[in-house]
Amino acid sequence: MIKKILLPILLLVLTNGCSELQSVADGLGIPSTTMDNATIASGLREALDKGIDLQVSKLMQKDGFNKNDMVRILLPSELQKVDKTLRDIGLGNLADEGIKILNRAAEDAVKEASPIFVNAVKEITFNDAKDILLGQDDAATNYLKQKTQEELYAKFNPVIKQSFAKVGADEIWSNIIERYNSIPLVNKVNPDLTDYVTGEALDGVYTMIKVEEKEIRTNTAARTSSLLKSVFALQDKK
Repeated sequence: MIKKILLPILLLVLTNGCSELQSVADGLGIPSTTMDNATIASGLREALDKGIDLQVSKLMQKDGFNKNDMVRILLPSELQKVDKTLRDIGLGNLADEGIKILNRAAEDAVKEASPIFVNAVKEITFNDAKDILLGQDDAATNYLKQKTQEELYAKFNPVIKQSFAKVGADEIWSNIIERYNSIPLVNKVNPDLTDYVTGEALDGVYTMIKVEEKEIRTNTAARTSSLLKSVFALQDKK
């Protein structure tokens, strides 16, 4: 019975605002609510800030990608055969070093992400907040992806290219690919590793934000402030 009453009330506050909500609540004898549009948006901003702070910051650390199985960057499909062949002929250390460098470049690039995310979070409107709050477990992550992906790619790509040059990755990968291409009867490869690692780094960032978003949505203990508790209590009733 309570759920049947709460659902129309929630729909009214999301579509018509607080005055309509209060008139319905008064008619049903339910105490007045202090949850307004600005509070809901603020709660979602806090949730996203928390996800960025807890999860994205981990990716900036040494081995933030390389030792995290959820986001570790492996070789692109056209180089999987390179990796296997190198290991088969006793060059596994060379292959491992090549993979580590890809992940190091991603760790460098993620340091450019925070200011872009901060601006995107600040821009959340109530309409955005409503859709996010009542959306799927990754609705907030998808919002950030839509708002930031293009700008992040533009920031990440030159950093990854510079990181490759800084640690000599261009020479290491040139050596790896040259060694592979010199093996008789193999199909020659020449992948764009900067573009590939940029895309993988972006995917890793959004993956970790999604982890924290799901935690806040499904685990009440992860709602570490009164604001998060009150806002996501609305989501629990959907």
